[in-house]
Amino acid sequence: MDKKKTELLIAGQGAAGYSAALYSARYQIQTILAGAEFGGETAIGGMIENYPGLEADGFDLMMNMKNQVMNYDVELFEENLEGISKISKGFLVKTNTAEIETKAVILCVGRERRKLNLHNEDSLVGKGVSYCSTCDAPLYKDKIAVVVGGGNAAVEGAVLLSKYATKVHLIYRGSSLFRPEKVLLAQLEKCENIELHLNSEIKEIKSGNDGVEGVLINKEGESSDISSDGLFIEIGADPRLEIPNQLGIEIDQETNEVAVNKLMETNIKGIFAAGDLTNASGSLKQTVTAAGQGAIAALSAYTFLSSE
Repeated sequence: MDKKKTELLIAGQGAAGYSAALYSARYQIQTILAGAEFGGETAIGGMIENYPGLEADGFDLMMNMKNQVMNYDVELFEENLEGISKISKGFLVKTNTAEIETKAVILCVGRERRKLNLHNEDSLVGKGVSYCSTCDAPLYKDKIAVVVGGGNAAVEGAVLLSKYATKVHLIYRGSSLFRPEKVLLAQLEKCENIELHLNSEIKEIKSGNDGVEGVLINKEGESSDISSDGLFIEIGADPRLEIPNQLGIEIDQETNEVAVNKLMETNIKGIFAAGDLTNASGSLKQTVTAAGQGAIAALSAYTFLSSE
């Protein structure tokens, strides 16, 4: 196993991670950036229209961030963290192929998409089951699609799909949609090919040789089948807490997110966190807030390392 030493390890290849890496490099901190999944939520978010000063495809925006960081002396490990522990002079981080000693860590590992946990859900991923409407909507031209969820992502996904699919079914278990932005609700109301199913839950994914063929829903005790070529699961995401829990980092009990102060410091000296993993921005989980938090975390790491 490869053994390395660095001053700062940043975990996560999303907006928070690359922003932190950019600032740490400019502070001339020896930096390793580690993460297997490029781009985070931004990379699969389609067109980004609310990042100040530009409108761009999310994947392209993240490639620009990566290219900018790679112009500096930052080492990229395209592997996830598998373990982390406290050692006398900092922390020992393990990836699949390396053990890295580091004096400080910035955690930017984001969130994990929630699943319906239906029996054949995992086997149908890529065969009609998707967790990213913006990624796969163009594949449903002249087809029928089901979207499950009631928040911004679900409504936005249904509206996008309606531009390609002949019919979109939006299914939500609540009696009303879960506080989507008013502009999205206005767009939803204008889409004549979207049918809204409230007080409804998906109980089964119907499938055949070619993948998804429909869903079985339960609405107020009554079951019914909906024919569909695809199922888009947009029911939110949970913070990735496996690594924080290994260190005993404080978790916000109300949000189940890593607790940080305004300097992105956790309760453990030398460990910082930024982006969707944290409680720093409340419910506003956006590229712009993640990037800002990453920059703050890098400054805090610089201040910490300078005092060591």
